[in-house]
Formats: sequence, structure tokens, C-alpha cells
Amino acid sequence: MSTPETRTAPTTQATASVAAILKESADRFPDEIAVVVGPQSTSYRQLWDETRAYAGALRLKGVTPGSKVAMLIPNVADFPRVYYAILALGAVAVPIHALLKQHEIEYVLQDSGSTMLVCAAPLLAEGAAGAGLAGVDVVTVLAPEHSELPFDRLEALAEAAEPIDTYVPRNPFDTATILYTSGTTGQPKGAEGSHFALIEQVNVLLMSTFKMSSGDKVLGALPLFHTFGQTCTMNTAFRAGATVVMVPKFDGDTALRVMIEQGCDVFMGVPTMYMALLDAATRTEERPDLRYAISGGAALPVAIIDRFREVYGAEIHEGYGLTETSPVACFNHVGVTPRPGTIGTAIWGVDVEIADSSVDDRIVLMPNGSIGELVIRGHNLMSGYLNRPDDTAKAIVDGWFRTGDLGTKDDDGYLTIVDRTKDMIIRNGYNVYPRQVEEVLAAHPDVTMAAVFGVPHELHGQEIEAAVVLRPGATVTPDELIHFVSDEIAAYKFPRVIHVVDALPLGPSGKILKRELVKQFASTEAPAPVHA
Repeated sequence: MSTPETRTAPTTQATASVAAILKESADRFPDEIAVVVGPQSTSYRQLWDETRAYAGALRLKGVTPGSKVAMLIPNVADFPRVYYAILALGAVAVPIHALLKQHEIEYVLQDSGSTMLVCAAPLLAEGAAGAGLAGVDVVTVLAPEHSELPFDRLEALAEAAEPIDTYVPRNPFDTATILYTSGTTGQPKGAEGSHFALIEQVNVLLMSTFKMSSGDKVLGALPLFHTFGQTCTMNTAFRAGATVVMVPKFDGDTALRVMIEQGCDVFMGVPTMYMALLDAATRTEERPDLRYAISGGAALPVAIIDRFREVYGAEIHEGYGLTETSPVACFNHVGVTPRPGTIGTAIWGVDVEIADSSVDDRIVLMPNGSIGELVIRGHNLMSGYLNRPDDTAKAIVDGWFRTGDLGTKDDDGYLTIVDRTKDMIIRNGYNVYPRQVEEVLAAHPDVTMAAVFGVPHELHGQEIEAAVVLRPGATVTPDELIHFVSDEIAAYKFPRVIHVVDALPLGPSGKILKRELVKQFASTEAPAPVHA
């Protein structure tokens, strides 16, 4: 009698599985190191064998093709073990942000229809509470062997279970993952990623976007529950047979030390990580021998790109994408001299254009040089938002995904992000794009991070303010920063008030949460502005 993972797929139907990424590399590079976490190294053969054992255990717990299985696991080797085990069973992986609280976890579990939560023991306080509220079974990883926790240990179940032989074939357009957007407006939405979209994303990144091969070492500091770390770091590195050096909790000093000790070739990060690495470099002369670095998640100021090149001797290649686009849509392709300040050109097989943001019911493309909304179509689009046909219909119009980001496209096909449509400030009827102002602030040597936002104002409609984090020992004052910016840009654009803060509020992907800054400072009594 055939088992589910060995059944023969219909000959008239193509099949695919994201789990093939790990399985095939285990066949081709069995003795290469797949994952490094601290002193522990795991080869591709070992990782796939452990994944097959985990899958056997999950199958005994009732996971079948199409089941939704949530996972709450940090950047450790158990993340890929559980992720690929779920996918190998033909089930759907639902990664959850590791810092969510119990009611947020309850929401994701209920909205996704997850039947089980695989939770790392250190995260059980919130994870188990959220699962309890949602009525979802919990299985643990990383719990001590003789733990008295009232949950099954996946490690123990795997020892007793029969490993699966190979992965279950799926229709290429079956859902592989449900990734929840950060919910900047309303409740988070579950973006359904198909096996085809995720596999094709990885293949395109390796063929014509990144340069990565077996033997390379990539720092895995991006959270794997997020699309950037999950697809660009883990799936892409595993497809190439490269090594992912994981950092369970990012800070600049740790990341720099690990990259030096492990000989990392490639760094991938969001802008806040680059700022942290530049800060860490002030405390040691040692540097890793990086071939290149990759940035995404939010716009990276050109001043940071220039500083990183000077300090680390490596070029940063900036790209752009979203959870809904698997994620990469355009990129400053490795091997081509990057154009700092741009997000590069569209990746192979994907169209990125500029559309009229004022037209909702159809896509009206605009000529090169116009400012409008970035729209994307291609093999990388999500299948839709889970159980939200109206939201899907608003987001995908005429086959194009509407990003909500404003940008421009030049005659060479290079795209530049101007700002989020919702972040644009209108002062006295003039459009102000915060990113332009942030670029100027970031160029000041005392500024390590900057965010520009609009607050309600009786006379001007909105007033421009900024929050900045200064380098240790900085002496610059807010008034001096205001003068610095006002010397560089038009009078209607510069911030009238600058707040010095210890840290900026960050979302799960490292983006600065400007709505939190608006909430914090809109009701405070502003200092007297330097300029009227």
C-alpha cells in the first residue's frame, strides 16, 4: 500500500514542492554545511534526515496534505527542520512573528485555520497562551529532554516515528505558505504563496539576480518568519547549496563578530541592521571579507550605502519587494554596478511599472519620469489574501499588484521609491516626500537613524517633524539639524521640529513605524520652531 508521500501524481498534472529545495540539495551536496548556529554545524544530509523524521512525527499527529501548521521558532536549525517538514507533508506552513503577544498569536491561528502550533520552548509563554485561546494543539521544540511541560516534544516524537521517504507532490499553484502582513492598516492579512511562486523566485534570484553557490556563507540575521529572510536567505542559499550562518537575535556587535569568525561572504539586512553594523565597526578594526551585501525591507539612505562601502569595503545592492510578491520584484543585480538611491530594475519575468495612484478600479500606466504608484505583475505574485476576496480584488487589479508605494522609473528601467502613499505629507498644499528629507538627515555625521513624519496642524494642514537617533557622543542639537536640512532642500520641505530619541519604533521586518511616532508626538507640545 502506498504511503501519502510516495503516491504517484496524475500524469496530466505538473507537480512542485518547496520542500524539493532541501531534498535536492541534500542529494547534491550531502556533506556541505547547510546551517551553522553558534558552535553547531548541520550538513545538508543531516538536515534533510532530521526533517524527514520531524515530518514522520507530524504525520502521526494528524498533519495531512493541505493542513495549516503554524510555527513560532527563532533563527535556529529547528526553523528549517519544521518548515520543510510541514511542506514535505504537503501541508501549509504559517510562520508567526516571534515577538507577537498571545492575542495576536490567537488571531493568526484562527484566521489561518491552523490545526497545530509548533512552538520553541523559549516562546511558549505567549505561544501556548495564544494557542490555548484559539483551541489549537501545541507541539514543542527546544524543550529540555526531561521537561515537565504539558506538550509533546517534537524531538521525542521524531525518534519514535518512521521518517517519511520523500516529499508529497503538490499542484504548483497549491498554497505553500501563509505569511501575515504587518497590518499597518487594520488587521494583518494572510498572503498565500504558491509552491510555484516561491520556487520560481529562488530560481530567478540565483540565475540572474544574486551570485551565490555551494561553499558561500550567508549571514542569516534576518528573521526567518519574514519573507525576506525565509526566501532570500534560507530558501535561496539552500537551493544553491550554500551555508546559512544563523544569528538567533541580531545586534551589530554579534553579527560583526560572527561574520568574521565564520568567514561570511554575503550579508543580507534591512536598513536598521546596516546602521547597527556601522556602529559596531567603531569598536573594532576587524572586518569580514564580504563580496557584497543586499538590502531590502525599506529604503536605505545613500549616505549609509557610501559609509558601508568605506567601512566594510563591500557594495550594497538594494532591491524592493513585498510579502505579496514573494518578495523580490526589482533589484540592483549583482554583477552590474549598482545605482545607489534606486531599487534597480525588474527581475527576470516580472514587470514593474508606474501607475496613476488616483485611479482605483483599473491600472493606468504612466510615462517614464512620472511619480505614481508602483505596480507589479509576474510569476512572483501571491495567490491572494486568505479568505479575503474583497481585499485581494483591491490589491490585484487587471493582473497588477498595487503596492501602495510611490516611485518613478527612468528610461533605463531603474526604479526609485519616493515614499509610501500614506506617508506622504501635504503641507500648505505641497507634497512632501519624507524619504527625501531623511536622505539629507542621514548624511549628517552625528545621525545614525532618522524618520520624518507629518502631524496635524491647524494652519498648514500638516507640519513636518523628524525623530533621530544620534551616534554615541554626538553633540549636535535639534536646532543645528534643522538648519542643516534647511540649507539643502526647499523651504516647504524641511522639518520644523526634530526630536532626539534613544530608538525608533520598528515593525517585524525592521521598518520604522511612523504611525507610532505620529501617535507619540502629535499630541505633545512642540518646541518653538527655528523657522516659520
